[in-house]
Formats: sequence, C-alpha cells, structure tokens
Amino acid sequence: MAVCWRHPAGMAALNDSATTVAALRERVLGFVRDRDWEQFHTPKNLSMALAAEAAELMEHFLWATAEQSVAVANEPSKRAKIAEELADVVIYALEFANMTGLDVSAAIEAKMAANAKKYPIEKARGRAEKYTEL
Repeated sequence: MAVCWRHPAGMAALNDSATTVAALRERVLGFVRDRDWEQFHTPKNLSMALAAEAAELMEHFLWATAEQSVAVANEPSKRAKIAEELADVVIYALEFANMTGLDVSAAIEAKMAANAKKYPIEKARGRAEKYTEL
C-alpha cells in the first residue's frame, strides 16, 4: 500500500529535524504511485517541471532589491505561498531522484566536496565571486 499524502489524525507533522530524505522520497513516490503518474515522470519532464517551479518561487522576489527580498520572505502574508513554491521545487527534485535512481545525500556530499576545493575558506570567506575569480 502506498503512503498516504495526508497525515493521519493525531500524527505529528513532518519537520526537518526529524524527517529523513529517504522518508520524504518515499512519501513523494507513494503520492505519485497512488495517482499512476510515474508514466509521465521522465527525466526531461521532471527537470522541466523543476525549472518551472523554481521560476514560480523566483517570481515572489522579482524586481525586489536584496534587502527587499529578505523582507518579502519574512512577510506573513507571502510566507505561505513562498513555502508552497519551495515545496514544489523540493518535491520535483525528490521525484527526479526517485525516477533516476540518484542518491540525493551522496550527490550533495560529492558536490559539497567539489565546492570546498573550488572555494577554499581562506580565499572565499565573505566573497561572492565565482571560483574562477578568487
């Protein structure tokens, strides 16, 4: 039986400090399988959906200065919509991992190791330049 998307009565809501990536992936996969959507979830379609959702997230900050964007992110009336768009981005990223068999944690670890080499602390600390400019 697939995992239900809604929380059963009395079950605590998920949160970052207590939920694993594996649990999130399983939850997303259950949601997709319950609806027979795997047939549509090709790497091409999922990568495009991910980009579209990222654009919807960016739309909340369009034309804002850096300082204004911080205020927008903290504005109670906009925060829920921003959270929804972030969730869409992460859901599609997790489903991409599900459909391609990529290990999210291993991919992040490898990328962080590569970034540590590109951006050594002594050169990059407090600087926003690309590694080729350090």
